[in-house]
Amino acid sequence: MRVLLLDLDSTRADHLGCYGYHRETTPNIDRIANEGVRFTNYYTTDAPCAPSRNALMTGQFGIHTGNIGHGGTAGDMRIEGKEREFHDRLKSDSFPTIFRRNGMKTALISPFAERHASWQFYAGFTEMYNTGKTGDESAEEITPIVLDWLERNSGEEDWFLYVNYWDPHTPYRAPEDYGNPFENESLPAWLSEDVLKQHLQSIGPHSAREINMYDNYDNPSFPRHPGEITDMAGLRRVIDGYDTGLRYMDDHIGEIFNQMDKANILEDTVIIITADHGENLGELGIYAEHGTADQMTCRLPMIIRWPGLQANHVDDGLHYHLDLLPTIADLLEEEQRPTWDGQSYASVLRNGSSADRAFLVFSQNAHVCQRSVRFDNWLYIRTYHDGFHLFDKEMLFDLDNDPYEQHNLAEERRDLCKDAVYLLNQWHDDMMFTMKYDTDPMWTVMKEGGPYHAKTEDLIRYLSHLRKTGRAEGAEQLEQKYANELASKGYLKSDN
Repeated sequence: MRVLLLDLDSTRADHLGCYGYHRETTPNIDRIANEGVRFTNYYTTDAPCAPSRNALMTGQFGIHTGNIGHGGTAGDMRIEGKEREFHDRLKSDSFPTIFRRNGMKTALISPFAERHASWQFYAGFTEMYNTGKTGDESAEEITPIVLDWLERNSGEEDWFLYVNYWDPHTPYRAPEDYGNPFENESLPAWLSEDVLKQHLQSIGPHSAREINMYDNYDNPSFPRHPGEITDMAGLRRVIDGYDTGLRYMDDHIGEIFNQMDKANILEDTVIIITADHGENLGELGIYAEHGTADQMTCRLPMIIRWPGLQANHVDDGLHYHLDLLPTIADLLEEEQRPTWDGQSYASVLRNGSSADRAFLVFSQNAHVCQRSVRFDNWLYIRTYHDGFHLFDKEMLFDLDNDPYEQHNLAEERRDLCKDAVYLLNQWHDDMMFTMKYDTDPMWTVMKEGGPYHAKTEDLIRYLSHLRKTGRAEGAEQLEQKYANELASKGYLKSDN
C-alpha cells in the first residue's frame, strides 16, 4: 500500500476548481477530486499553521495539546509530566505511527518543524527531509526532492509520504516569469467596487490599507504582493497573486502525478490532498492572511482518493481535520488510540454513509483570540481579543446567504447566539473534563499579553501609521479600547 499526502499551506477550498471556483487554478488537484471523495465542510480545530498541524499530528485539540499560538507558553505543546513513560505518547499515537505499525516506510518532506520549532512534528517518521527555508521555499525547490524520493522508492510496496507545499502562503511569490494566467479573467463576483469601498475604511492588521500587517510597505522582492489596496487594480493584484500561487503549485503537483503515472503507481496509490488552514481574501475586511477563526481561515479542502473505495463522491457533513487519524486507523483495522479527540468517517469512504458531527468548534489564538461554532448554516464567532481589528464581541453569519461574512446578524438573531454559546460551553466542558490540566491555554495567551502577532508594541506603531494615513478616528477608537494596555507601556496619546 502506498499513500501520498499533500499538505498545501494556506489553500482555501473555494479557490479550487473542484470546489466550484470559476478560474482554472487546480486542474491536477481537480482530477484527483473527480476520482475520489471531496469533503465540503472540513475544518481545522486550531488555526493557523503550528496549532493546526500539531493538532492533526497528535489527534488532539489545541486546548488539549496546549499549542494554540505562535509564541509564548502556547507556542509549545505541553509536556506530559510525571505520567510520561520511557517513550512519550507520540511514539504510539502520532498520525504517521498508524502507517508505521502497518509495516510502511514513513517519510516527510517539509520545513514545518523548524519553522515553528515544532520538533514533535517528526514523531512517527522514519525519514525526514527539511527543505530548508522555513516555509519560504517555492514549488520549484520542493518538487525535485519529491521526484527524487519517488524515483528511489516507487518500486517499494509500502510507504507513506507527507509533502508540504507553501506557494499560496503570504507573501504571494510565484516566479515573475511564470506570468499571470488570470489577468484577463474576472475577479470573484462578490468583490465589487462597493465592497472595496467599505473595506478601505477597515481598521486592523492585514486590512486593505495595510496588507503588510501594521503598515503599507510594498516589498519589491514580491511584486505579486502589494503593501496595500487602494483601488480595484490593487485588489486584482492580491487575488491574482494568490490564485497564481495555487496554479503554480498545481503545475508542480502535476509533475509528481506524471512521474507516478510513468512508474505505474499513480492508479493504485492513496492520495490525500488537504491544507493546514485557508486564507482571508476580503472576508471580515482582511486580505492576504489567515488570522481569524472564521470560515475562510478554518475551512479546509479535503480530498481522499482511495482505490477500491468511493469515487466521484461529495460529502457535506461536518468534520474536523483531526478526524483523519481515527478514519485511517479504521480503514486499516487499527485500534483507536484513547488520546485521540477525533471520530472516524470511514463509512463515507467505504459506502458514502454519513458520519457528520452535529456542530464544530474551532479556534484562533495567534493573531486574535477567537472561538467559533459552526452549526447548521450558521457561523458564530466569539472574540476575546480582536487583534486590533475593532471586531464586535459576537459575530453571526448566515453562510448560505452571506458566505463572505459581510453582514453580522448577532444583534438581530440573539436566539441563535444563545444557541451557539450553549454549544460552545458544552464543547468547553467536554474539553476540560477530558484533560488533566486546569488551565485553558487561550487564557494563558490572554494573560501573557494577547496573541503573538498583536502585541501592545505593535499597536503603538500602528497608531502612528493610522494617523499618518489620515485615519485618526480609527486610532482614537483603538486607544480607547486598549487604554489599559497602552498605559502599561507608558504610551501617551499626546506623544503622537
